[in-house]
Amino acid sequence: MFRPFLDSLRDHAVPVSLREYLSFLEALKAGLAQFDAEGFYYLARTTLVKDERHIDRFDRAFAHSFKGLDAITADQVLEAVDIPPEWLEKMAEKHLTDEERAKIEALGGFEKLMETLRQRLEEQKGRHQGGNKWVGTAGTSPFGAYGYNPEGVRIGQKEGRHGRAVKVWDKREFRNLDDSVELGTRNIKVALKRLRHWARDGAHEELDLDGTIRATAEQGWLDVKTRPERRNAVKVLLFLDVGGSMDPYVKVVEELFSAAKAEFKHMEYYYFHNCLYEYVWRDNARRWSERTPTWEVLRTYGSDYKCIFVGDANMSPYEIAYVGGANEHWNEETGATWLARARSQWPDNLWINPTPGQYWDHSHSIRLIREVFEDRMVSMTLEGLTEGMRLLRR
Repeated sequence: MFRPFLDSLRDHAVPVSLREYLSFLEALKAGLAQFDAEGFYYLARTTLVKDERHIDRFDRAFAHSFKGLDAITADQVLEAVDIPPEWLEKMAEKHLTDEERAKIEALGGFEKLMETLRQRLEEQKGRHQGGNKWVGTAGTSPFGAYGYNPEGVRIGQKEGRHGRAVKVWDKREFRNLDDSVELGTRNIKVALKRLRHWARDGAHEELDLDGTIRATAEQGWLDVKTRPERRNAVKVLLFLDVGGSMDPYVKVVEELFSAAKAEFKHMEYYYFHNCLYEYVWRDNARRWSERTPTWEVLRTYGSDYKCIFVGDANMSPYEIAYVGGANEHWNEETGATWLARARSQWPDNLWINPTPGQYWDHSHSIRLIREVFEDRMVSMTLEGLTEGMRLLRR
């Protein structure tokens, strides 16, 4: 089936061995990329390209072989495959027509949504499945899990699916980012090296060759001189968004985290979820028991620190602009208020967003964060990080 693709790769001078082609087929057979054009592209590129110099050739060969792949409709896919029974049994994954969706209306804003939720919880006596009013599963009610509503509160669901919930009421567990991963690219380190301010401090442990030569010539005997080692004196405070919509970006954020720890000797970091609120934490396994008040962080680190937020900024706009809009807890002050305080305390600030820049204008929450940061948001690319380091050097 994919033999023409292999021929196209070779026609475009992409060196693909038979072993790599078989690995590609095995990955497809294992179901690593099903009904996902973008996932199929990355799977093919990962298994068939050995050198980044050949990526452009691969892209041309891929486009030549699979032109029109994105145009395949869901109906065509459903006609071509057998749907497993367990998929049909899980009503949460049902597809609604435009007419059905038109019948589902939002309740009228965040305050009305929360008020109605409180009333439903008081009235409801048991578990509910498949309806349009009660808190339950697999329905069109604004409250519950595994259903569809254009503006609802998600309760008791493992992960997001449609990205339409205005509030998520779950206590979830996240894992710490690994700061010891082997970097797959040097681009991040190269970009971070642009943010440097050399200084010599500490013990005199480095040989001062020029000083030794000068002193020996003046004294007439060997006079060894030492000096403090030259270090990057830049101080960095890193805030890392973790969990939820950040899960697809764990690898690239770990690479950034590793590069930053290697490059900046004076670096402190904290985790947050979606937006900055009254608490941050250092260990995701203990984020409910060992939290650090944000006021304490604001008072601990001086204005000479470079403050960098890393996050996709994809969330409900209520989480930024409303009291009580935060996930997992009731925030007494808006996320925008806390972000403004952070920017005031650390004037040299920046937001790094792993979401590709072409999608920023399609997200209301990203636009709100950009407004708070006065457009000091850059993408997590070589060009974006280079621009970000330039902004921090001002």
